[in-house]
Amino acid sequence: MKKILKGARIIDPYSDIDEILDLLIVEDKIAAVEKNIDISEVEIIDLAGKIVTPGLIDMHVHLREPGYEYKEDIESGTRSAAAGGFTAVACMPNTNPPIDNAALIEYIKSRASKIGMVKVFPIGCVSKGMQGKEITEMGDMAKAGAVAFSDDGKPVAESGLMRKALLYSSMFDKVIIDHCEVPSLFENGQINEGAISTRLGLSGIPASAEEIMVARNILLAKELDARVHIAHISTRGSAQLVKRAKEEGIKITCEVTPHHLVLTEDAVLDYNTAAKVNPPLRTKDDVKALIDALRDGTIDAIATDHAPHCEDEKDVEFDKASFGILGLETALGIVLTYLVEREKIGINSIIEKMTKGPASILGLAAAGIEAGMPADITVIDPELEWVVDKNKLLSKSKNTPFNGWKLKGKAVMTIVDGKTVYR
Repeated sequence: MKKILKGARIIDPYSDIDEILDLLIVEDKIAAVEKNIDISEVEIIDLAGKIVTPGLIDMHVHLREPGYEYKEDIESGTRSAAAGGFTAVACMPNTNPPIDNAALIEYIKSRASKIGMVKVFPIGCVSKGMQGKEITEMGDMAKAGAVAFSDDGKPVAESGLMRKALLYSSMFDKVIIDHCEVPSLFENGQINEGAISTRLGLSGIPASAEEIMVARNILLAKELDARVHIAHISTRGSAQLVKRAKEEGIKITCEVTPHHLVLTEDAVLDYNTAAKVNPPLRTKDDVKALIDALRDGTIDAIATDHAPHCEDEKDVEFDKASFGILGLETALGIVLTYLVEREKIGINSIIEKMTKGPASILGLAAAGIEAGMPADITVIDPELEWVVDKNKLLSKSKNTPFNGWKLKGKAVMTIVDGKTVYR
């Protein structure tokens, strides 16, 4: 099977290509990338005015399988990912049971190979049962296919355990991804601590709850010369800590979510549980700092933290509602509309944070747009205007604060190993 993607603007962060070219796909591989490819017996797809990029990668997704399939599963989650332009996702291990052993890593890979629409890279737990007491058999999980380790949903709160985890994971060249919060400062917290939490009578979560744990992880990474990745960074202070650590040569990376780049704590006014997320939405100053950190390269990746919840877990009293926001189908539209169009951050930089950036952190093989590479491709219409309708999202859950938002820019085709999985 041959097809030519014709006349698109190809943006490839791996090779620094930004040019109007044709792309020939033969079976599951890219066969040629050049001007005016002309061969017979081939499907021609006219992509004039469109952008072609390496397949987008989301390094922080909750697929909920096993155990919480009523919220999401591998089939629905990867279908949602394909619709969002993602050709690969890394799934977090806070399932039921938690993904804390090689057998469960193999289960995720097996299920994804059978029913997944996109590639799925499992992340294993740092601690057994996510209890924060005993380290997992990381070597066995790495051998089975775990790309990283995390207790996401919970921090690795005990510093001695985190130190051991960093030492152990370094033996297998795997990164520890930490959800940074100090439990005693987060206790019963609902939203960002400040004037709005006081006004709504809700327990606040201070910025220091995140920043203290970020600082601890930086110190451990420095001492051990180990790799740490900070999940869903949300405060100015955290961004400053990471920037200084990078300047010192410490092996620290971090990600930011689209919702932390465009929403502030104002979104929870009127007790809007759709905007209840952990870490919480912060202040306008924090959002500005995160955008600046994305612009200057402090932030390495944009990740959705796609966190599906059913209506019964969200449409309740605020303090009883689950934390989490959907992200797979809205992420690209949000960053193109608000970061590229409004903040004037170069689209090449944004694409890099959604392809090469996460791939590098997770140690995935390079997958740029050049001959011989897997045909994992995202096609974007940068001019397509659309309105988010939560009832049309392909996720099983509908918990989004972006319902009704008008966005500009959308994935219009997603190709995985040469197969069109969304169009």
